[in-house]
Amino acid sequence: MNFWDVGKLALIVATPTLLGAAAVYAPRIWELTSTYWEAHRPQPPRPIGPPIEQLAADLRRLLRLHGALTESAAVAMRAHRLWAVEAAIAVRAVEAARALDIPHREPETPGALRRDELLSLLRRLSRAGLVLPAEVGPFTSDGRL
Repeated sequence: MNFWDVGKLALIVATPTLLGAAAVYAPRIWELTSTYWEAHRPQPPRPIGPPIEQLAADLRRLLRLHGALTESAAVAMRAHRLWAVEAAIAVRAVEAARALDIPHREPETPGALRRDELLSLLRRLSRAGLVLPAEVGPFTSDGRL
């Protein structure tokens, strides 16, 4: 018996075992392979915040509310609400500036922009194409009345 005959005999004996092992381990190997490829596939870019359309709508709504509060209500009642609305305007303006890549100062706390910074940022957002009301009511000097 020569080497070639021994090789054929070994192949004939091992074939059923190899086929059985392939049938048993193939699903697991397929799962590991697909998991690996899924984990290493390039991910599409994800937004860092809400859509720009929603930011613009929120800013318009908040600016209208600010104008309405400025023209109405007693001073004692409107002071806190005006401050809260201005803080919300500042937060949304910073988010919109981030989304449009407009340079701005990142406040230490959300909504803590000075009056001049907020007005400047709103003007830059308008120049960048965000549709905002033409007239923005007077903001409080330091965020409080």
